[in-house]
Amino acid sequence: MESRPLLIVDGANVVGSRPDGWWRDRAGAAVRLRDALAPVGEAGVPPELPPPVQVVLVVEGAARHVAPAPGVEVVSAPGSGDDTMVELVAAAPDRRRMVVTADRELRERVTALGAEVRGPRWLVR
Repeated sequence: MESRPLLIVDGANVVGSRPDGWWRDRAGAAVRLRDALAPVGEAGVPPELPPPVQVVLVVEGAARHVAPAPGVEVVSAPGSGDDTMVELVAAAPDRRRMVVTADRELRERVTALGAEVRGPRWLVR
C-alpha cells in the first residue's frame, strides 16, 4: 500500500486562477505549472502537507499532451478533468488525498469521497 499523500492538481483551474496570459498558450501554461510542482514531491507544502508527496497534475483540452516530469505525474483526462480527478480520489481510499481546485462542484464531489481540498492560492503562495 502506498503511504505518501496524494496531491491531485486541477491543471486547468489552477492555471486559470492567475491572469498571466495563459489563454494564449494553454499547453505552455500547463508546462510551467508542472515545472513549478516538481519540488513539491520532495518538499511537500509545509506545514499542512509534509513530504514525501505523490504529485499528480490533471490536464485536459489544449494541454492534453503535456508530458510528465521528474516528480510530477501528468494524467491526461480523456473527457472531463473533473471526472478524472474524482476517479483518482476514489481509486485511493486508504491514502490521504488532497485536491487543489477552486471548482465548487468538484470540491463537493471529492470531499464526499473523503479528500481534502485547497484552493489554487494555497499551492502557489
